[in-house]
Amino acid sequence: MKSSLKSWCAATSAVAALALALSGCAGDSGSTDTASPSAGDQSSPVSSAPAQSSPGSAMQATSLALADSSLGKIVVDGKGMTVYQFDKDTKGADSSACSGPCEDQWPAVPGGTDVTVDGVTGKTGTITGVNGESQLTLNGWPLYYFAGDKKAGDTAGQGVKDVWWVLDAAGTPIK
Repeated sequence: MKSSLKSWCAATSAVAALALALSGCAGDSGSTDTASPSAGDQSSPVSSAPAQSSPGSAMQATSLALADSSLGKIVVDGKGMTVYQFDKDTKGADSSACSGPCEDQWPAVPGGTDVTVDGVTGKTGTITGVNGESQLTLNGWPLYYFAGDKKAGDTAGQGVKDVWWVLDAAGTPIK
């Protein structure tokens, strides 16, 4: 009986955790466009991918570069992690529209004062992100990681809810 109860509790906990993770950004401030992609993983390898990293870790994105992908040449950080733009942001604004649960699935790319670029032609800058920390921008768009991208070159966030996009060298969303 005890092992059945333990199994049931473990299964229930796993289901609850999965439901919470999948609900992601379906929370406050109207930012409900952050669910996992329904079209499946659109991952592709990055040419000369740097060391593996995970979004949302305490990485400092002090460099941006271009990487080859199935979507063409896209902007990645110095570790090869894909960066994204959110259509609900306003280009050139000094704030981000991704807050609350949205931040969990789409963490901000940290800004820095000395950003290096390799092949990226758009202008870099920073805003104060919703967490009060500096957030990197490209061509006026705040930049984000997608929690669903697990390794360098993943592009699983591309086209999520038709509002999340990878960027080209100039910082223009690839739709």
